[in-house]
Amino acid sequence: MIQMVDLKRQYTTLKSDIDSAIARVLDSTQFILGRETVNLEQEIATYHNLPHALGVGSGTDALLLALDALGIGEGDEVITTSFTFIATAEVIATLGAMPVFVDIDPETYNINPGRIEEKITDRTKAIIPVHLFGHPADMDRIVSLAKKYDLKIVEDCAQAFGAEYEGKKVGTFGDCGCFSFFPSKNLAAYGDAGMIITGNDTVAEKIRMLRNHGTSVKYHHTMIGYNSRLDDIQAAIVGVKFRHIDRFNALRRQNAALYKKHIQRTDIQLPATREGSTHVYHQFTLRSKHRDTIRQSLTDAGIASAIYYPVPLHRQAVFADLPGNRDALPVSEQCAMEVLSLPMFPELTEGEIHRICHVINNAP
Repeated sequence: MIQMVDLKRQYTTLKSDIDSAIARVLDSTQFILGRETVNLEQEIATYHNLPHALGVGSGTDALLLALDALGIGEGDEVITTSFTFIATAEVIATLGAMPVFVDIDPETYNINPGRIEEKITDRTKAIIPVHLFGHPADMDRIVSLAKKYDLKIVEDCAQAFGAEYEGKKVGTFGDCGCFSFFPSKNLAAYGDAGMIITGNDTVAEKIRMLRNHGTSVKYHHTMIGYNSRLDDIQAAIVGVKFRHIDRFNALRRQNAALYKKHIQRTDIQLPATREGSTHVYHQFTLRSKHRDTIRQSLTDAGIASAIYYPVPLHRQAVFADLPGNRDALPVSEQCAMEVLSLPMFPELTEGEIHRICHVINNAP
């Protein structure tokens, strides 16, 4: 069986370092916001050339706390893509704001900047672009619109740690960049974990308080906050993997190149990489009108595949009553019927890729 992500392989290669890191935390007995978290925050801030990185409980919490710290709340509107995991929009609704969905670019699957302006109203307060599957969104146009209308930008970088746009890392274009360290991500923990990066001192201080029950001085609370503190065992694990992240992403690009070389079908759209962008291939996602038969052939051959995402957010039952969701988003809806993600992880072998491509090339 070829899995979508084989976490055991990576653990095996890093076992000594990971086991030592976990033992170090156990020996320290600092389990919440301890030295490992502080060190990881410093390393990730430096990597992004920003002054602040703040560890939180998950990628979802990263988005939630970033929006909260930027003042997004009841009655506000936040523009985002419909073609993403629900967490992107879920956090908007959690704060009492309304997600406003925009259609996507048919090649990168990212939010289409050309369709954002028509959705802006006097209630619009922010944009959440998602760097989906590891390909950066078109940040030049998004930043330009945000400046024009005085909007905040929270970048959803859950699938794109280390990706670059015009030589600059994603997460550094907006007010906040939000990362998930869910176990299957490019940079991953062994449980839920997340990080927020920002260049704004005031926003960073508010996030520090929000993640810790609204306090900066123990037992003295000045705001309603959350319990979203990165634990040190997860920080230690992510810290070990962080030292390898650029190499891991380069291996993903090599694997993507092999897929592109060996998939021969003309009825398949392969992932695009726009000029000026560095893709990190959290997913290798193709499109085909024969998606379902290709997937069945892979299943029959013992090869995993996945559909990200089968139902766009504007068609989800939970958002059915939003007024703007009566509008069709045809590209998102078409992609949902045609996309298929193949196994992708740094340790995937060339032989396995050849086998996957052979099955795809010979599928009905």
